[in-house]
Amino acid sequence: MLESLAQDGLIGMLSHLLFIVITWQVLQSLNFDEWFKKHKVMEARIFLILITITIGSTVSNFFLDFLNWSQQLLYMFS
Repeated sequence: MLESLAQDGLIGMLSHLLFIVITWQVLQSLNFDEWFKKHKVMEARIFLILITITIGSTVSNFFLDFLNWSQQLLYMFS
């Protein structure tokens, strides 16, 4: 039981980190320069970090939920 919880925790953390890294890479390809005022570099970076975490975590939660639901389908046929 505890081993299963540990595995779920590890999978969750790795999933979040993976999707945050993927989101960061994707957002780096976009040009946000015209969205921010000049000399507001720090605020722009913080905004990008927060957007990256938000999108990456949301996508990760979707995939983790989908994985959980697919495992629960076994109970439907037993």
